[in-house]
Amino acid sequence: MLAFVSQPGFDPNLFVDGIDSQTWQGLNDDPDIPLLNRPLRGTYPPGSTYKPFMALLALESGKRTLGQTISDPGFFMFGGRRFRDSRPGGHGRVDLHKSIVVSSDVYYYMLANELGVDRIHDFMRPWGFGQLTGIDLEGESTGILPSIQWKRQRMNEPWYPGETISVGIGQGYNAFTILQLAHATGVLANDGIAMRPHVAKAVEDPLSGARSPTVRRPMHTIPLDPEHLRAVRAAMVDVSRIGTARQAFADAEYPVAGKTGTAQVVGIKQDEKYDASKLDERLRDHSLFIAFAPADAPRIALAVIIENGGFGSQAAAPLARQVLDYYLLGKFPELPVHEAMVQ
Repeated sequence: MLAFVSQPGFDPNLFVDGIDSQTWQGLNDDPDIPLLNRPLRGTYPPGSTYKPFMALLALESGKRTLGQTISDPGFFMFGGRRFRDSRPGGHGRVDLHKSIVVSSDVYYYMLANELGVDRIHDFMRPWGFGQLTGIDLEGESTGILPSIQWKRQRMNEPWYPGETISVGIGQGYNAFTILQLAHATGVLANDGIAMRPHVAKAVEDPLSGARSPTVRRPMHTIPLDPEHLRAVRAAMVDVSRIGTARQAFADAEYPVAGKTGTAQVVGIKQDEKYDASKLDERLRDHSLFIAFAPADAPRIALAVIIENGGFGSQAAAPLARQVLDYYLLGKFPELPVHEAMVQ
């Protein structure tokens, strides 16, 4: 792990000599939950950052081909309910490449309905979604990768077909840690080879100075058609070149494979339109972004979430750009992070 950041945080020096009860109570009562290690223990719906993985499932399962298109009118009807796209008028004819670049919800509503929740579950499990990564830190959360069996055991209720529709766009019962999302992005960048994430790179013998790597071999390899991998990666490159993250990565000096995500915190009635200004800040959408770069020879993979930050392109993607610029080019941010996110 190159960086593992959770904000807002707290001063650990408060605990050195024993924290006083008033300060301890204040940390626990803070609505921003500073004691929560968000990458390790926070669980969130991944939103549209799930779509590259769904696209791979579409190709690997044979449910979609690269040249196949669907009609996206801006909504998908199922069981008398209208599942809306973020773009009211839709995106017209959409193939797999375009579905990622413009982030068509309708494409993935239809796909999820055809696949079923258990097929989605079985494909996503090896990527680490809803699973402990085994990182060398205590307290990792498992998250939720839903299935028919999971709901039966957890809620003693049947799975309803309409619940699968939202799962396809990273909503519904999906709840993953940002560590899991970053790990899955790294597996995607690594040709399906899953390496266990770790904080300590090596263990050094105090007497001999000899170092032993903490991770010696892959956990497993996900069998994927190389053509399918290339297709999904190419679409993710166009996300940052001409798609939803184009503004955040304008004039970038390296190719970026990325995907924006916007995850709902509260549901919206069918006849209502989302208006962040009318909602309490903690009820607004989460902003997410995943990426690896350089896209043609990856050196770094990341996942970013800004709680209640709005669209992924507006908050998380600009922050990710600063991180990648620093790591790949040595550039320090010209603006403080909180100011850069609103530019």
